[in-house]
Amino acid sequence: MAEIKLMASRHSAFYSPLIATIAGGFLEREGLTGTYSPPAAGTWAGAEVSSGRIDVGQAAVSASWIALERGLKPPVANFAQINRFDGFLIASREPDADFHWSKLRGKRFLYVHGGQPEAMLRYGLFRRGIDLGELEGIDSPGGDEMMRQWRDGQGDFFHEQGAFPQQLEHERIGHIVASVGEAVGPTAFSSLVCRWDWPATDEARRFTAAYRAAREWVNTADPGEVARAEARFFPSFAVEATAAAVEYYQKLGTWAGGIEIERALYESALDVFHYAGMLSTRHPYQEVVVPPPGN
Repeated sequence: MAEIKLMASRHSAFYSPLIATIAGGFLEREGLTGTYSPPAAGTWAGAEVSSGRIDVGQAAVSASWIALERGLKPPVANFAQINRFDGFLIASREPDADFHWSKLRGKRFLYVHGGQPEAMLRYGLFRRGIDLGELEGIDSPGGDEMMRQWRDGQGDFFHEQGAFPQQLEHERIGHIVASVGEAVGPTAFSSLVCRWDWPATDEARRFTAAYRAAREWVNTADPGEVARAEARFFPSFAVEATAAAVEYYQKLGTWAGGIEIERALYESALDVFHYAGMLSTRHPYQEVVVPPPGN
């Protein structure tokens, strides 16, 4: 069977549709095998894809704008939507059933700095009447390092994707109080990327069929079933925490709809990055996005 090499830019339950192509056996149903890995430090999944070392990567339409801002063709094509909402949640050290975003003022905010996570956070705060620049931020790359920072006592509030905040709740050292995705609204947050010539291949068509089925499954299956299937990909997480993250993303509509990257979601992402001051112009959809193979 042909092997499809997959790589994530960030490794979390938020990207369950991609992980489930392997964990749920969907690639095998299409006569394929797959390997999945997060990128090594200092590497970008898109660069690994454009080099040919990886077939499919998890990235975002916004990553392609970096090349366009420099007058260059993006190194990869975005061909399928993964998440149509920002997946970052905000957790507090104490439960707060009456949380409002202004409570971030005057507190130490441990959040992922730079790139799309910060741009989306900045826009979500703006929609809640707050300027990120007025908050006391603590820099973090996120992920396991942010978990270490939090356990070391850094920060009053915590900003990461599921299932990191759900794991804090499982350990009873954090409490989810807000959602950046709910504040920002639907947007082209993350997508699958490939080489520009790859969609014409038979492997691309078979992979896309597997991915379409996997995304539908994680969106509709029992969250515990999804979490158990993916458990080997998240050895440091409780299955209950992963299941809670999957359930939240299902309810938010993160994986709803088709896998095509919708123009309306693309335009929404442009709005976010324009507000963040990260774009000089609104880059055309057709310079970044191609239809899913087999469509």
